[in-house]
Amino acid sequence: MKITARNLTKSFGTTPVLRDVSLEIQPGELFFLLGPSGCGKTTLLRIVAGFQLPDHGDLLFDDRVVTEMPPHQRNVGMVFQNYALWPHLTVAQNVAYGLEVRKVESTERRRRVAEALEMVRMGGLGDRLPNQLSGGQQQRVALARALVIRPGVLLLDEPLSNLDARLRLELRDEIRRIQNATRITTVYVTHDQREALSLADRMAVLDRGGVAQIGTPREVYCRPLNRGVAEFLGDVNWIDAVVESAGSEALMLSTAEGPLQAAPRGDLVPGMTVSAGFRPESVQWVSTPNSGWTCSILRSLYQGDSEEYHLQTRSGAIFKALVPNPSLHPRSGDAVQVSVRSQDVFVVNR
Repeated sequence: MKITARNLTKSFGTTPVLRDVSLEIQPGELFFLLGPSGCGKTTLLRIVAGFQLPDHGDLLFDDRVVTEMPPHQRNVGMVFQNYALWPHLTVAQNVAYGLEVRKVESTERRRRVAEALEMVRMGGLGDRLPNQLSGGQQQRVALARALVIRPGVLLLDEPLSNLDARLRLELRDEIRRIQNATRITTVYVTHDQREALSLADRMAVLDRGGVAQIGTPREVYCRPLNRGVAEFLGDVNWIDAVVESAGSEALMLSTAEGPLQAAPRGDLVPGMTVSAGFRPESVQWVSTPNSGWTCSILRSLYQGDSEEYHLQTRSGAIFKALVPNPSLHPRSGDAVQVSVRSQDVFVVNR
């Protein structure tokens, strides 16, 4: 099912929460709404679910306007952050609840409950109560309850935030597996960048109630449209620059450290002052003398699978480098030469 939001606006009192939000989610897509607390992502999810009405704008499922349609008529399954399981009902009874409301015949109901529990790897545990389950198992039950009604749209509201790191990784893989198998159009809200980058087909980054950028994880991470998006998704090193030339293959920039090449952008012209950004993992050690920036190491942080270095250039600029499993271990005060590939440098307006 395709989901289309057109100019959705929502305020609570005098506080605007969504500002003219428009986006399209394709049938069968795993689409993430990502952003910091207070950006409007949960409000947008609740509008899709039908729990809240927008002040302005329209919401469409395929070509049908559902803006004012009540939740029970939308064929939407939702998984909440806190599981929302009935404590006095068994696992099977919790999963069956939506089918009972829909008056599904008992034999068919039992068959679909068993099918849903097998799908989330909870077969054989239907007689247990929620308090006899781990947090990860409870979240699987909540997912089965949402899937058993065979929804056209599945909504996930920060479903892994209450789990420890190991369980989050486990359930993350399960959600991807189940979504691949069912191809249900799925909207997933999170503030966890790693979840979004590792799972999403596409994502929308929200900022202060508006859509800052929509794209695939790789597009948004490697080609952010502004500093806010770049910094929300991970560490960024920034350097002030002036556009020297703007070709179709690369941008040529001048900086206090010397010339720098960046990925092309069609809206920049020579003479513009910009901010050039690159991720710490894009910094590469250079062994050939005078072929990169000369830096001194201020400090290093060992992180197990990588080492983070804080570097200072000759002009005084400070930035980070992240080196996976380094074979060399330079120490504080050592001089090194580094470079950044042009395809790893992105440019945003100052």
